[in-house]
Amino acid sequence: MSPTTRSDYLIIGGGSMGLAAADYLASRPDASRQPSVQVLDAHSPPHDQGAHHGETRLIRLAYGEGSGYVSLAMRALDRWQELERETGESLFLPTGVLNLGPAAAPFIQQVEASARQYDLPLERLGGEAASERWPGWALDASMRGAFEFRAGVLRVERILASWRQRVDRSANVTLTTGAQVTRLQPLAKGGFEATCADGRRFSADRLLVSAGQHLAPLLAALGIELPLTRVRKTFAWFEAGARYGPESFPGFSLTDEELGVYYGFPDIDGAGFKIGRHDSGQILAPGERMAAFGDYPDDIVELQRVIDRYLPGVGALRHGAVCQYIRTPDEHFLIDEPLPGLIVAGGFSGHGFKFASALGESLGEWLVSGHAAPGLAGFRLGRFSK
Repeated sequence: MSPTTRSDYLIIGGGSMGLAAADYLASRPDASRQPSVQVLDAHSPPHDQGAHHGETRLIRLAYGEGSGYVSLAMRALDRWQELERETGESLFLPTGVLNLGPAAAPFIQQVEASARQYDLPLERLGGEAASERWPGWALDASMRGAFEFRAGVLRVERILASWRQRVDRSANVTLTTGAQVTRLQPLAKGGFEATCADGRRFSADRLLVSAGQHLAPLLAALGIELPLTRVRKTFAWFEAGARYGPESFPGFSLTDEELGVYYGFPDIDGAGFKIGRHDSGQILAPGERMAAFGDYPDDIVELQRVIDRYLPGVGALRHGAVCQYIRTPDEHFLIDEPLPGLIVAGGFSGHGFKFASALGESLGEWLVSGHAAPGLAGFRLGRFSK
């Protein structure tokens, strides 16, 4: 049996949340000493085996998923811009984000309500006015737009690479790759031990588990049931003309009562116009292989229907890809401490990455202080037992 590697704090999962927390702990000022932090990842981030891969994500402040996210989004944007300054990398493109849907759509109503509550700048305009302003859209009077000019696009791969480089340079944080954790167990004297598939063992007094699809199975072995569902999702890039460039076309969210809920991006760096579907998807078991893009007929059809209806200048398919959402029943995050010293972060339901900079800060502080930030209270596990 291999000896156990001991550290002050252990992070299982080097995806967006785990790596963000590790980056925060690597740079956190501490007058007395820097705690030792061990990060374990089954692969080598950045990679495409979690829910964080891909070139781009939207960040919005006037938040359609609930006004409780707004303060977190504002802190996240501050942190993204701080990371830009520290690294000298372009990590955020202020393209603005246009939220579209029928005026009665709950998402549009919540975007407008959160803007009013927090006094956020938000431009409201009808569908025809939106089409005139952004000729890439073909919208009629039944649609309503809510444009947030402070919002935009995050460059995911650059962000993850920046975090990885900073962690690799750190004196107190160690990232161990190829470390697939298969078992967690509490220790008699306190703390937890993680055992990897190859027999390596790691322990710490306090632990953050942010292991995506593997979170629920790992916690189930400790008698903790997490209501998480893994869902296969698709997105694709298409040919597009100059009207879809980032200078003339914003990021967007689109709610169509017939076709579903979609999100998209302008053509950034010549990659093509990107669109994906937020709702729907195929349910998968943890570890189950995801079918490739195009294996389901609807993979292309559902995206093409939206393009045909609303986006007259978008052309042929370039290529598509698959990713996964780890969803909670209410599609809000799951962040809690179900056992003393054991923090879990998951169930980000396809809208978590934009908050990773702020959540990394909160999770890192939670590990060190033993106290959760008040703003995380709404994400606790207990809400599902009421």
